[in-house]
Amino acid sequence: MPASTAPGVRLLPNAVTVLALCSGLSGVQFMVAGNAVAAVACIALAGVFDALDGRLARLLDATSRIGAELDSLSDCISFGVSPALILFLWSLNDLRVGWVVALVLVVSAALRLARFNTLSDDTEAPPFAGEFFVGVPAPAGALVALTPLATELLLGPGWWSTPVTVAVWTVLSAGLMISRIPTASLKSVRVPAAAIAPALVLVALVAAAIVAVPFLLYPVAILAYLAHIPYAVYRYRWLERHPEVWHVPPRQRRAVRRAHRRLGLLPPRRPLPRRVAGAAARAGRRTINRDRDRSRPGPQRLGVRRRRRGGDQP
Repeated sequence: MPASTAPGVRLLPNAVTVLALCSGLSGVQFMVAGNAVAAVACIALAGVFDALDGRLARLLDATSRIGAELDSLSDCISFGVSPALILFLWSLNDLRVGWVVALVLVVSAALRLARFNTLSDDTEAPPFAGEFFVGVPAPAGALVALTPLATELLLGPGWWSTPVTVAVWTVLSAGLMISRIPTASLKSVRVPAAAIAPALVLVALVAAAIVAVPFLLYPVAILAYLAHIPYAVYRYRWLERHPEVWHVPPRQRRAVRRAHRRLGLLPPRRPLPRRVAGAAARAGRRTINRDRDRSRPGPQRLGVRRRRRGGDQP
């Protein structure tokens, strides 16, 4: 029996998804016990499991419909329900609208996952759409929402941990999840062969920072992620305006962008497909009007026809 069809192999990605679900719910239990450090760590660990299960399923050729549905349900609980309850138990319960804010985060995570499942079946999306997420993914949105708690664990109480600040930040995080802002997908990241060694050194430094100063790395990583969003929007808009590079590898796309800037080429005001469609529509209307004018009798022809019908009578 091939390894890709072995029952144990097919079970492995779903087992990782269940671990993500258990890790996310365990964060709530730790927060109830007053262990905020373990609560944040559980949500982060659930994010790691969530990043592994899909890649593991594709690597082992063990993708299935039940696995996709289980992954969505796990994400909704681990990155919607659990962070909302953690924030409510920590700070939002001091506000009269604190529970409403927690519900906003849960509903936004559910809507974001529902839209993700819908867009995965979209056959009309441009070829480069797989390089981006629509909105902030649920795991990243949950970690962004927990940033005030992580900051308090690093610096102690402050303005960042007041209930009003936490409520506003939570609503903003929920808005990022349900927004249509394009964000970069790690699935499209390719490390060049020459950069493998530096990348491994960077991974080692990150691992050391997680062990030594985890809550110093947390806000730095979140700020770096939020800072990449304007670049992701620019990159998405540029690709939308240049369909000639949709099937070009990313390294060659960068060369094309540099050439455009060097030559001073201005991008079209509207995406090229829309401009072509608009020009075709205008040309079609002109052709229809011209044919209509030709088929319509003019004044001279109309007079000739009248004279022929009435003889020499005026």
